[in-house]
Amino acid sequence: MLSLLDKCPRRLLALISAACVGLLAFGMYLQYGVGLEPCPMCIVQRYALIAVAIFTGLASARAGTGWRVSWSVLALAFAGFGAFTAARQSWLQWFPPEFATCGRDFYGMIESYSLSRAIPMIFRGSGDCTAVDWTFLGGSIANWSFVCFVLIGVVLLALLARSRKA
Repeated sequence: MLSLLDKCPRRLLALISAACVGLLAFGMYLQYGVGLEPCPMCIVQRYALIAVAIFTGLASARAGTGWRVSWSVLALAFAGFGAFTAARQSWLQWFPPEFATCGRDFYGMIESYSLSRAIPMIFRGSGDCTAVDWTFLGGSIANWSFVCFVLIGVVLLALLARSRKA
């Protein structure tokens, strides 16, 4: 793995970007194919994943080390933010609060608010952040999202550490 970091860091960054796009596609499948409603924290994690995909894609676009390091640092920051949000959602799923107030009904938003207030609410999601609707190998979507963000962050940290030594 360390030789891969030294030999072709741009390819590794492109692979991270492609993996993020794959994770986003899987999230869209769960939403539109399976019918799961994303909660506001899920939407925030999607935005963080989009940012990581864009920044790692930009980091892999040019050969310059400074270019790669700058975009990788931004990608690392968003991976950390995504990991924090996923960890918080996992915590809420393990220890749910008494009153779950995580989102609103779509039609209720349109009826209750003006269009200028309802449109931003639509992008916040409407599912319950404490609900575990889907699991894989015993982990919820938030748990697996946390694992993915941490793995991306570790690889980005290793890339940054290796580029600093060089």
